[in-house]
Amino acid sequence: MVASKKIGLVGGGNMGEALIKGLLQSGQFDTSRITVSDISRDRLNYIQETYQLSTFSDNGKVARGSDVIILAVKPQQMGDVLAEIKAQVEHLPLVISIAAGVTIATIEQGLGKGVPVVRVMPNTPALVLTGATAIAGGSHANSDHIAMARVLFESVGLVVEVEEAHMDAVTGLSGSGPAYVYLFMEALTDAGVLMGLSRPIARDLAVQTTMGAAKLAAHSDSHLAALKDQITSPGGTTIHGLAVLESGGMRGLLMEAVAEATQRSRELGKK
Repeated sequence: MVASKKIGLVGGGNMGEALIKGLLQSGQFDTSRITVSDISRDRLNYIQETYQLSTFSDNGKVARGSDVIILAVKPQQMGDVLAEIKAQVEHLPLVISIAAGVTIATIEQGLGKGVPVVRVMPNTPALVLTGATAIAGGSHANSDHIAMARVLFESVGLVVEVEEAHMDAVTGLSGSGPAYVYLFMEALTDAGVLMGLSRPIARDLAVQTTMGAAKLAAHSDSHLAALKDQITSPGGTTIHGLAVLESGGMRGLLMEAVAEATQRSRELGKK
């Protein structure tokens, strides 16, 4: 049972907190089995007070006492973190990395000793149990390790298994994707204000419309284009609005944004 495992979270930043909150809200994980380390004492105090978890400034201590170690650190910090915990993973815990761009090979080489590694790319909606996560197993990770990672992240949303070669694309799409959606909702809100709506009402309508459209798509087998066509009548309001978005290159810009974020993920991995 994954719920009986001791989980150590190295890094208590935004993504780390999203995972903590999601895991606890799922009801499957007990606070006594989750520990957190971070370089910021203020952050550790916040995590401890907010979630009643045991926190440490020593990454090695968290690694030594954990069955599953989740590396929720910035890519640029990964080398130092691996060096810190290398001597503390002789019990061969499952190591899960959520650092964008950092390859499984880099982590395996940094830890050595046949430590099982699973590379994971979640996103911040895990905070409200609606995350989208991709997982890829390393050379020492068996089916049990993959299943364990899947259970952990299914507690905070959707999980898909991909080849590691596709993880940078996942980062560019679903990892960075929430920011694109927030920008879209912000623009819709501003548009409503421009047309005379109060900002609170415009925001509520923009958020609910986005959430409702996503939920409808999730519960439908129809192609997204078919869902769009259902509300696009000849000569109507929607087709006029879509024509403006198409002429402005919205579709192409989104594709370029995902491609650029994917490339940046690759660059971070090389560094």
